[in-house]
Amino acid sequence: MSRIGKKPIEIPSGIDVRIEGDLVIVKGPKGELRQTIHPDVIVEKKDNFISVSIKDQSEVDQRALWGLFSRLIQNMIIGVKDGYEKKMEVVGVGFRVALQGNKIVMSLGFSHPVEFVLPGGIKATVEKNLVTLSGIDKQLVGETAARLRRIKKPDVYKGKGIKYLEEVIKKKPGKAAAKAAA
Repeated sequence: MSRIGKKPIEIPSGIDVRIEGDLVIVKGPKGELRQTIHPDVIVEKKDNFISVSIKDQSEVDQRALWGLFSRLIQNMIIGVKDGYEKKMEVVGVGFRVALQGNKIVMSLGFSHPVEFVLPGGIKATVEKNLVTLSGIDKQLVGETAARLRRIKKPDVYKGKGIKYLEEVIKKKPGKAAAKAAA
């Protein structure tokens, strides 16, 4: 039995949830999200609660889907109500970030500035070297942040690069420090 899947999902006031066949549509003050449901998963709406169940509880694959779709629907409700955001920091001497329309333009020590085009549904704000990505789709916000970080991962020797704000980079000692210790 899925501990996460068994719990009913409460629908807060101001949020509209519709189930049309294999599609769940969640509409709120920040926007609308849609999720296609797997054929083995059953989603029902009763009063102000959504219950998620599966067809056969003895199947391991279906039990995995049970918790997954319960969390996906929960994330959709939170997204249209409050939204999600990821904060990223660009660390390095001479590294700069600027926002131009729907593009983030960065000087990261390469021979040319790097332009990162934001996908639809994602908004960005830039303050000095702090980039904040926000949107209603948790998966899209996280994927966009990961793609942005992939452009210049933090260096383990100097700590330069693009990192999540709460991320801690454990620095390695360089060659000179290793020789001095020996």
